[in-house]
Amino acid sequence: MNIISRRSFLDHSAKLGLGVAISSLVDIPWVVKRALAEDATTNMLGRNGKKLLFIFLRGANDGLNSVIPIQDSLYATSRPTIGIKKDLNTDYSASGIPCDFPTGAPADPTFGYTDAIRLGNGFSALHPSLKFLAPVYNAGDLALIHRVGYPNQSRSHFDSQNYWENGNPNNNLSKDGIFYRTILESGLANTAPLTGVSIQSGLPLSLRGSKAAMTNLTDPTRYNLRGIPDTAAGNNKADASLRAANEFPFADKRNRSLLSLQYKNLSDTLSIFASIDFSDAGNTYVDDIATDGDAPYALFPTSNAKNGGYAKHANDPTKYVVDTGAYSFFNNLKAAAIVLNKTDAMVAGTELGGFDTHSNQGSTTGSHPNLQKRIAWAMYGLRKYFLQYHDKATWDNLVVVTLSEFGRTTIENSDKGTDHAEANVMFVAGGAVKGYNKIPGQPGLFGGSPSDKVPWVAGGSANPSMLGASSRYLKRAVDYRSVLGKLIRDHLGASQEQLNRIIPGYVDSREKLQTGGTSTIEKTPTPIIGEVPIV
Repeated sequence: MNIISRRSFLDHSAKLGLGVAISSLVDIPWVVKRALAEDATTNMLGRNGKKLLFIFLRGANDGLNSVIPIQDSLYATSRPTIGIKKDLNTDYSASGIPCDFPTGAPADPTFGYTDAIRLGNGFSALHPSLKFLAPVYNAGDLALIHRVGYPNQSRSHFDSQNYWENGNPNNNLSKDGIFYRTILESGLANTAPLTGVSIQSGLPLSLRGSKAAMTNLTDPTRYNLRGIPDTAAGNNKADASLRAANEFPFADKRNRSLLSLQYKNLSDTLSIFASIDFSDAGNTYVDDIATDGDAPYALFPTSNAKNGGYAKHANDPTKYVVDTGAYSFFNNLKAAAIVLNKTDAMVAGTELGGFDTHSNQGSTTGSHPNLQKRIAWAMYGLRKYFLQYHDKATWDNLVVVTLSEFGRTTIENSDKGTDHAEANVMFVAGGAVKGYNKIPGQPGLFGGSPSDKVPWVAGGSANPSMLGASSRYLKRAVDYRSVLGKLIRDHLGASQEQLNRIIPGYVDSREKLQTGGTSTIEKTPTPIIGEVPIV
């Protein structure tokens, strides 16, 4: 099985064959039995119509050049080459105002503005490559969460990605994922053909587990079983293969209803994907406004012709909204969005790599700015897609969240890049997100201001935040599990008891994940904010 990748098939099919692979799913774990037994009125997880789309920024995004502490004197001195400069005509100390949105005439370069974009909270700014976050932020639909990390932070890509995805920091023995446990707790994993879906090269740890099958598509245009073509004859062959496998004579003690259910779910999944147009020709989703006074742009730029105003302006590359290397990512993002919009899946997502920027990171142009353009247009495009083309998912019942294993060093290195560090930024978007001015006077930025519950300590003071961890790294103030926990409980509908099982740290009184306070689980007690009011 090489196109739709289910956890047990990937693990076992090459060695044991299809029948034995599916037999590994037979034993229903106690958590599923409990979830299945719960009444719908007491288990709202996965039953309230809410959905989540994740994007893992692999390689560790440089959050200090995403959401810039422009008023912190340490920023400019720490980043003489890659740092972003202030606009001399802008008062960055002004607060309580919308984020600036630099625009121009139709023929002007899309990213002609190259200074820090005033965020409007009196302290921070956006990198100019993130300009398309401004409309999402100003609508109140985007929360920027700064200084995010976890206790005893690892600076290993492998370990830290594991911890973000298993929801269990510093535990390499935990092999099931945080979204997998969420779906398992809902009780839907063994009753619905689609619950969790990833669109990338392989099923990520966040959706892996041994007691239920999630779905991975490496190429959303080739959904079919064993590479069989999507034709009437090919589909009949696939269906016959499934029926024959389902008649495999298992011993009575293992011939349980779940076995047949897994075959049915697989068959149903194939039928669902057969009805969806994932092709580039089907990418007809366009904006409802004219960017920079130009014609409306495609929401998912998957080719030069659909990349901003390039084709509309005699193939002018300054009119791109993303770099030309972004097309594979936007194909996958489009597929994840379509899956959530056209099926009953609760969680879907993909990944964006390339953030390990040790050298030649770039300032206003270069590798990191290009990656940030992808983040910004992804949030912008997803918002417009789910506002204009909604079916089973609306913008109001969706949350989009980014993950990234750690941040980058405060001080740039001699290769004009940044190295592995600690705290970072998370982007959380959605119609129900309580961003800028959704509550009067509420900012859309949490953890990135001197007025926060755990204040940002600027340079010139003792133990400044930007050098607060080991005198080199941005010090954490928010735990990533508090962000995901808030979304899993208050958006997806988990009870607190379910959340305690999904994220073990919630039951550890030393962690302070929910209420905030002084975390004592690490060597040096650390004040953390706890859950932030994003939904």
